[in-house]
Amino acid sequence: MNRFRNLHTVLIGATALVFTGAWITPAHYTQPAVRASVTAPSAVTAVPTSTAGHSVSSPLAVATKTALDAFKAAVRPLSHPMALESAFRSYFAFKSAHPDEVKKPLLYFVDYGLPSTAPRGYVFNMKTLQVVDGPFTVAHGRGSSTSQFGIPTRFSNGFGAATTSLGLYVAKALYNFHGHNAGQSYSSVGMRLQGESRGFNDNAFARGVVAHGAPYVTATRAGRSEGCPAMEPARAERLLPQLADGGMVFLFAPDAHWMNSDPWLNASAN
Repeated sequence: MNRFRNLHTVLIGATALVFTGAWITPAHYTQPAVRASVTAPSAVTAVPTSTAGHSVSSPLAVATKTALDAFKAAVRPLSHPMALESAFRSYFAFKSAHPDEVKKPLLYFVDYGLPSTAPRGYVFNMKTLQVVDGPFTVAHGRGSSTSQFGIPTRFSNGFGAATTSLGLYVAKALYNFHGHNAGQSYSSVGMRLQGESRGFNDNAFARGVVAHGAPYVTATRAGRSEGCPAMEPARAERLLPQLADGGMVFLFAPDAHWMNSDPWLNASAN
């Protein structure tokens, strides 16, 4: 059975965009505060084959390329040339295999190859191919970096590691989140995450890795979390209800082992 047969509906709209040459204008798009490209860590010595390596007529390749063409001019800077393509390929591969779990067309994308002082988060509408919000600052796990601000370099699926876990997630239910910052307790909206990248983030739900608002995330920099992709409190109140119960989340970093092993990132139409 062809696991990508469910992409046909997506491709009808995608093909229309390609042939009409329509330009999608990002909604609520704010100009990136950082314009210089960030060099990917030297540890990355191998990456998955790009969409160009797949059959150009495969549903996965066509859907990925259509989304990439729509967003690539608006999403800058990126830490690695494969950052967006990895997110879109993973999204469409999972949507094809599990259409009943993707109930909303929204994708929350974070490029953790960028520093925490740079806006590195976006929310995309994968149906209309518009930027819903972004770029904005996002926290990474305190176990993923040695300094308070900077680029995370360590990623783990382990319990108690307080690290960011890379890969694809399904956005689950909202709940009342309670946390601590600088010795003070705070509350925010929280959104549970179900990790779908086996071996890389599938412990996230049990670990309590969630998306939430946090006072240590501001418009100009993000402090460290316990592994959660936390955002500014007001933004969380606005965006997380839209994502919950069927949206998707993709956390990227130019990490060679993960990039070559994540099952959705490396999905093939063959």
